[in-house]
Amino acid sequence: MQNVPKEWREEQSVGGGRDKDVKPWKGREALFQKNTGNSKQDMSTGKEKKNGEMMNGGGKGMEGTDKESLMMELTRLVQKTVKESSWWERRGIDITILALSFLLLPPAFLLLGSSQALVFVLGMVLMGVSHAVITIKGTHLASHGSLSESTTWADVWAVFFIEVCGSFTARAGVTSHIKMHHAHTNVIGLGDSSTWKIPYLPRGVYLFIAPLAVPVITPLVALGQLKEHSMGQALRTVLMVFLGLYAQYWLLIHVSGFQCLYSTLLCMLLCRAMFSLPYIHVNIFQHIGLPMFSPTRRPKRIYQMTHGVLNLPRNPLLDWIFGHSLINCHVEHHLFPFLSDNMCLKVKPIVSQYLKEKELPYQEDSYLSRLQLFFHKYQELMVFVPSITELVGVQ
Repeated sequence: MQNVPKEWREEQSVGGGRDKDVKPWKGREALFQKNTGNSKQDMSTGKEKKNGEMMNGGGKGMEGTDKESLMMELTRLVQKTVKESSWWERRGIDITILALSFLLLPPAFLLLGSSQALVFVLGMVLMGVSHAVITIKGTHLASHGSLSESTTWADVWAVFFIEVCGSFTARAGVTSHIKMHHAHTNVIGLGDSSTWKIPYLPRGVYLFIAPLAVPVITPLVALGQLKEHSMGQALRTVLMVFLGLYAQYWLLIHVSGFQCLYSTLLCMLLCRAMFSLPYIHVNIFQHIGLPMFSPTRRPKRIYQMTHGVLNLPRNPLLDWIFGHSLINCHVEHHLFPFLSDNMCLKVKPIVSQYLKEKELPYQEDSYLSRLQLFFHKYQELMVFVPSITELVGVQ
């Protein structure tokens, strides 16, 4: 076990530990700043410096000056690419993919009304693919506010995708993902993906059977989160989740021609669970088993993300359904979480080349390799939570 080098560590308040008020990286402003005029450019430089210090842990003094400027330097490179990109590249491509997914729903409902087995199965596949794109790619982009530059519309899309389509609460979803997972990636007890660990399940059940229950578990967990909401937010969440579930049920009855309650609910479950296995796998593959950090002795942001995040290789199916930021650009996504999937893919060569030039890790592994690792080391990785209090495996 290695100690975290002093110049890598973030400055921590006395007492350390869990802090519910800790906010995630506020790098969006730095990434989309525009320099116009000398005075404004000076102000912009000041803001970049402030954001850079926050991204690098607020290090002080001259020791390790080069290392402390790494995140700022990488941000400027990515910022330049973002500014030079069109709206189509920044948001349009991903919005089009989501729109096409909604357009697949009408033919899916019609095909599900067929008495021919092959046509019915085609309808199931179309429904499952559409649902996965909307509820995984859509909810992920919406939770990061990547679908609109307007904060008001970003909130609207978050409620629509997370609550109506995803059957979860937008407030809890954004809090757990943005303020915990992204702010405290691989920090033990905060953002260590521990919510995906169910120690009492055997490895075969956990990896290949339990994920099929995600469509049932998700709204139940959402109900449990409502106690932390205001009455108005709780009522809205219940209504939105009910609207999403009932809309699919009503369409299966009146468009697809289902007549039995149980067959309708079974069809809903199968469509919603079609990609639950890779969804759970991806969530654990890209963080668990990598270096973890103590809440009080964590490295600066660029070291935390490059050591605690892993990319999976390009996969046409999963790239399109889950989005690049969840598959082959997860490192880029954790470094710049407000970028859309397509922009993560566009800046990928810049990020990977930069990290390799600076001799920082750029971790990649195949889906099959990670699955084999978790299958053979299930007890070590998923049952016995390691008592790690330092950055592990860093020379």
